[in-house]
Parts: sequence; structure tokens; C-alpha cells
Amino acid sequence: MNIREEFINFFKERGHEVVSSSPLVPDDETLLFTNAGMVQFKDIFTGEAPTPKNRRATSSQTCLRAGGKHNDLENVGYTSRHHTLFEMLGNFSFGDYFKEDAIKYGWEFVTEVLKFPSEKLWVTIHETDDEAFEIWQKYVEVGRIRRFGDKDNFWQMGDTGPCGPSSEIFYDQGIENFSGSEDYLGGEGDRFLEIWNLVFMQYDRDVNGNLNPLPEPSIDTGMGLERVTAIYEGETTNFHSSLFRPLLNRISQLISKEYLPESGGSFRVIADHIRAVTFLLAQGVSFGNGGRNYVLRRILRRAVRHGYLIGFREPFLFKLVETLIETLGSSYPYLKEEQKRVESEIEAEEQRFFRTIEAGIRLFEEELETTKELFSGETAFKLYDTHGFPLDLTVDMLRERDLKLDFETFEKLMKEQRERAKANWKGSGDHSEHGDFKELLEEFGENEFSYTSLELESEVLGILDENFQRVSGSESGWVLFRNTPFYAESGGQIGDSGVFGETKILDTKKFQGLNLSKFSGNLKVGDVGISKVSERRREVAKHHSATHLLHAVLREVLGDRVQQAGSLVESKKLRFDFSFDGKVPEKKLAEIEEKVNSLIWSGIPQVTENLTPEEAKEKGALALFGEKYGDEVRTVFFEKASIELCGGTHVGNTSEIGIFKIVKESGVSAGVRRIEAVVGESAYRKLRELEIREAEALEKLKSQNLIQGIYKLQKQISDLKAEITELQQSSKKEFSISKIGEISYIVEELETGDVKTEIDEIKNRYDSIAVMLFQKKGKKVLLASGTKNSSIHAGNWIKAIAPILGGGGGGRPDFAQAGGKDISKIEEAKKEAVEFLKK
Repeated sequence: MNIREEFINFFKERGHEVVSSSPLVPDDETLLFTNAGMVQFKDIFTGEAPTPKNRRATSSQTCLRAGGKHNDLENVGYTSRHHTLFEMLGNFSFGDYFKEDAIKYGWEFVTEVLKFPSEKLWVTIHETDDEAFEIWQKYVEVGRIRRFGDKDNFWQMGDTGPCGPSSEIFYDQGIENFSGSEDYLGGEGDRFLEIWNLVFMQYDRDVNGNLNPLPEPSIDTGMGLERVTAIYEGETTNFHSSLFRPLLNRISQLISKEYLPESGGSFRVIADHIRAVTFLLAQGVSFGNGGRNYVLRRILRRAVRHGYLIGFREPFLFKLVETLIETLGSSYPYLKEEQKRVESEIEAEEQRFFRTIEAGIRLFEEELETTKELFSGETAFKLYDTHGFPLDLTVDMLRERDLKLDFETFEKLMKEQRERAKANWKGSGDHSEHGDFKELLEEFGENEFSYTSLELESEVLGILDENFQRVSGSESGWVLFRNTPFYAESGGQIGDSGVFGETKILDTKKFQGLNLSKFSGNLKVGDVGISKVSERRREVAKHHSATHLLHAVLREVLGDRVQQAGSLVESKKLRFDFSFDGKVPEKKLAEIEEKVNSLIWSGIPQVTENLTPEEAKEKGALALFGEKYGDEVRTVFFEKASIELCGGTHVGNTSEIGIFKIVKESGVSAGVRRIEAVVGESAYRKLRELEIREAEALEKLKSQNLIQGIYKLQKQISDLKAEITELQQSSKKEFSISKIGEISYIVEELETGDVKTEIDEIKNRYDSIAVMLFQKKGKKVLLASGTKNSSIHAGNWIKAIAPILGGGGGGRPDFAQAGGKDISKIEEAKKEAVEFLKK
């Protein structure tokens, strides 16, 4: 049985609208990842968005709990039911049916579709919910209904807002399988397994903690697909179900070891983590050092470390992607579409970690030898900073040995590093505000944006103040026009500015589907006037169209594994982030630039069509994962050169772009590169700037040819260096050798010449020598030491002497150098250097 399909069809037959799984990266700045089925309906439940026409919905939502408040990462592999990525089956009612039907539907599906025996089922309710108690008695004997308090059976979204009692359905897996001290209903054991949570959202909690009845109570339910699949297939652990067993078998095949349940924790961790890693990468998240990108890296590195434990010494995770797609690819086709790119990115990240994992584990084991109860926070930081071990991986390794970590020291060192690096990650960048958007939507609907006009007559329908509260008039805030020529920031393109009569339009953004413009000037509801977009829009359109051409050419030149990872389109530049492992070679960059310009100069007309998503994809359109596309999508064509789903503004013909110039190529994070470029007026100004710089350089070089002038200057420098060397050789100081016991040494000051070169020459002249030289460099001191066939460690010698000069340094046993700030202490340092040898 395909339980996912059966669930969706069951509720579809009962009038529910089938809603696709939303992205794992939610449109919600308060969440790191989508962690429940109700996340995409949150604004409906809170009243921020209007209630849909069909007040019933159902979905199978991919969820991730591996960071932030909702984090199951540390439990994965140690329990039979915890996962990083899982699917939540849910049915929802937005003020339609309530407890009666929610309970009825739940019981029908579990007993009639899944055919779970009723004697195996138990139900919990909130201790005050007599209504649910009465309804459940129609299906379950009273002895199988248990009441619990707020901790177990009351759900709330936050400290205030929608909330209500819940009812959970449990499956008894049998005392013969689980008989521990926690294996009772409500305990932490696995005998009584919660399979479905029905939330009765009937209250609104105010700031004083009072529960006020909601006018339209709602339903939010969630059932874990992995749990019910295991039960349906007669397994007592999710990992032995058909959703995980193929992965366990493939791991066993790759390592040539049998999976044994009692000792197979590492197998289970790998099988779980490859699911999370694959889905995140396929949805456009990349490996990195901040936010969601670092969570992805942590998950993969935890899996690699468990692979190392069972014997893997080279990348292996990428070989599991195909097995995963065989299991879930039919339900999530984008996994197959992104397979090659995902495998490539996983392999590259594995290689990075395998290069450091052995040294890291060796450092960990060395520290364990001196650890009694508390593992060194300093060593944990070194594992993190030098060897790439995420903190939770170190904690995981300590947990296996019943040891704890000195978190205080680790956090102190992390804080110092963050302050040094001035860490600049500012969150997800998601835009989210709360205000009176719902009122405007219900009264006027979504306003219309005009692609064809930069100037048109507009009427002010509504005004929101700076806090997004509705007002009748204001001198600043946000304005809703009936129809508007101002484009709202979206798809990487900045929002429009301009004027409405005498009022300045500063920016335009989209909130809950409303196109709102930020204004400065006196406006009131009902005002009618001419809206005029700033001339900079034409330059924005040029950069946006050039971005499409660049995307197409990147895939042509670098391969179709290239995927857009982000973009910014402004009037003066464009920025395009894309998946690619390693720096783009200069020759390839030149080829990319030339091909984009060739398309521009070909004068390709732009054509826009409104198609269904399926029609657009059939024609070869590129779409971004996570973008919200409706029943019809705006598809932008530049003949066959580029076809993309896009809501932005564009030129009518590529020739309007003028010229395309790449100004920078750089890395954003592991596996993600960035190209910055300019077109149109900005490209002209960039080229003019280069001309001016060249003219200045020619003037400085006193040459008519830049290259010849540079060659001439290089020769002059080379000749001068040769003269300096000759002078230094002619005035070379002869050093006398002193001895202490068996040690021959030189401790002297060098007035001119290169200290390292001088030490190398001295070492070449003698079979056994220890030498330290000092040299004044302005108000500072350079000192270096070298040894050959001597018992003296050059690095330790330098470390002992440098502090006398107010400096520090170190190095190898045979050579070391340091710097100092106090030239007045050179004689003292020379004496101490000799004393060091004596000791």
C-alpha cells in the first residue's frame, strides 16, 4: 500500500483541497526549517491571511528537525522513531469542521484504510476536554481513553494567539516487544507509539494568558508517515520499513559488512542523514558556515563520521542518492531532476571532510587520555576551527563514552572568534511583517501590476502607517494602488521607486500578495493621480534580462549541473550565485562573457507567455525551487537561448542591453560561486573608468604602451635589485664562531642583507651550527634562528628570546623567525640567546 497516496485520496474524497508540500526553507523568518505540516497554513490560522474558498486542505509535508528549537539530530540513530527529515501527513480545517469530523476521519482512516486493529489503539485527550471524551466514546471503549495535562495534550503556536487542546492516537506495539520502565502510555518508551495528533484550535490566548473562544475553531492534524509505514509493515522500528531498508542494504553492500540491528546505529544515522542532505541540496540549500547552510554541513559531517566508524575511508554518501531516489523519486520528481548536481556536491563536501577527519579523531583520542569527566573546551574548539568538526559531532562522540564537554570554555573561544571575524550572517533574509494586510485583501483583493506602462493613472485604495496599521491618510507609510506600474521586490529584482503626483515613491514590496509602495508625502485614501516609475527601471530591466542570458550560458559552458542559488538585480549591477565546485577558470569566464555578448548583439526579441507550470517545463523553462507558482506562470522567452519562469521586468530585445561585462567572480560558500556583472549605462561607465585608469598609468610610466611600460619598469626594478645584492656582497660581514661544549654557534646583528638568506649560507658552510641573527627594520626588530646537526631547536630558541624584544614567533626545529618592537633591547637579547645555549 502507498500510504501517502491513500491518505491524500481519503481526504480528497471528503472535500479537502490537495496542497503540495512546501519547501523545507519556509517563508517565515521565525523558523529555520519547515518542521510541521501546518507551517504553510500558519498565516491562515493566525488571521494574517484570508480564509481560502475551500476551507479544507490536506498535504504530505516534508519536514526537517535539525536545528534551532526543534532539533532531533542528537537522537537519530539511538531511537527507533527520531529522524532529521520526515513526512507529515495532515488534514486541516479553517473554520469548517471541528472535533466531531476530525475524530471520525482519524478513526476511519486508521481502522478502515490502514486496518489497524482497534484493540491496539489508545487515545489521549486534554484533562478538561469533555467534548472530545464524549465523541471518542463512539469509537473507543472508555478504558482506552486517557486524560493528560497541558504538557502532553495542549498545543499553542506561541505565548499568545491561536491554541487549543489536542487528542493523540497511540498504537500499542506490545509488551512482548517493549517492557522497559518507560513503556507505559505517556512514557518515553516505544511500546505506545503516538501516530496521529489532532489539534483542536478553539482558543485565542491574550497577553494576560486568558483563553478566549475563537469565532471559527479550526483543525490541524499531523501523522508521521515513517511511523505508520513501519507499523503497517509489522516493524517495530522505522528504520526496518521499506522507506529505510533499501538504504541500509546499500550501505551494507558498499562497506561489505552485514547490518546488525543491535550494533547498527551508524548504519541508521547514515540512512537517515542522506535523506535530509539530498532533499536540502535538491531544494537549493548549499553547504556553508552560517544558518541553514551550516546545519546542512553538520548533518553531512555527522554521517561521514559514522561512516568512518564502520570503515569508510573515502566518499560514499553520494553513492546512496540513487537508492534514495528509487524509493522517493516518484513522489518527489525534482530529486531525479537534481540527482547529478546533488551527487556532485555531496562528493565534494565529503572529500573536504575526509581530508581532516583522521587528524581530528586522533586529536580527540589524545585528549581523551587525560580526560576524566569533562572534555577540554579548548580542544573541542580546535576540532571545530581547524578540523571542521561541528560541536554537536564532538558532543555525540563524547556521549558514546558517557563524558561531558566544557561548554563554557568552548563558547568563550567561539565568542572571541566571532568578534575577531565580525561575523556578518544576518539570518535568512526572508521578509516578513505583521499588519492589516488581511483587511485590505478581503476588501480589495490583490491589486494589479502593469508590465506595459511606466506611467499610468492610479487610485489610492488604502494606506498603512510605518507599523502597517491601516489609516485614512498619512505623510509616510505604505500605499495600496488600485493598479500600479511599480514593480514589487521579487525574484532578486529590487522594488521600483518613482512618484505619484508630488508624492515620492521610495520602494515597493509585496506583502501577503499585496503590491505596496513605501511613500513620503501627503496621501489620503481616494486620491487619484499619475504614478510614474523612475528611469532607473530601464537599467534594472537590462540587468534582469542579462541575468537570464548569463544563467543559460553558464549551463552551456559549465554543464547543466549549474543551478541558480540566488540573484540580485539592480539598476547599476547584477549578482548571480550558482552551484559550481571550484573557481571558474579565467578562460571559461572569458568564454561566458563572449557568449552572453553574442546573444545580446544577436538582437533576440523577448516574448512572454502565461502557461501552466507543466506547459512551461515541457518547453524547457527553468524554474527555481521554492518559488510560489500559481495555476498559470509567466514564462519569459528569448527564443531558444533562454526560457525561464519569471515575474520580473525585461527588455523587449536583447540588443537593448548593449554590452555585458563581468567585473568579479568569487566564492560564496562551498559549492556556490558568484558572478558580478554590469550592462548598459553601468558597463559604459565601467569601461570609461578603465580607460581613465589606463591613461593615468601611462602617464605615470611615461609610456605610450601600457605593457611595454610595465616591462620597462620591471627591468629597472630587476637591475636595481642586482645592484643592491652586489653592494651587500661587497660589504658582507664575516661572522666568528663561538663554542659552548659541543655546540658551535653564531649570535650577531646583521646590518644589511636578507636574514634568511644569510642563515642558509652559514648553514651551508658548516657541518654543525646554531645561528641567531638580529636586524633593525626601522623602529622594529627582525630576528631569525637556524640550526644544522645541532641539539638546539630553532623554534624553541626564538620563542625564548623574542619576548625580550616585545615580540613573539616560532617555527620549525631547523628554522624559525620572529618580530620585535624594542630595538633598545637587542644587546640584552643577544646575551640571553647565548645563555639559552648554555642552559
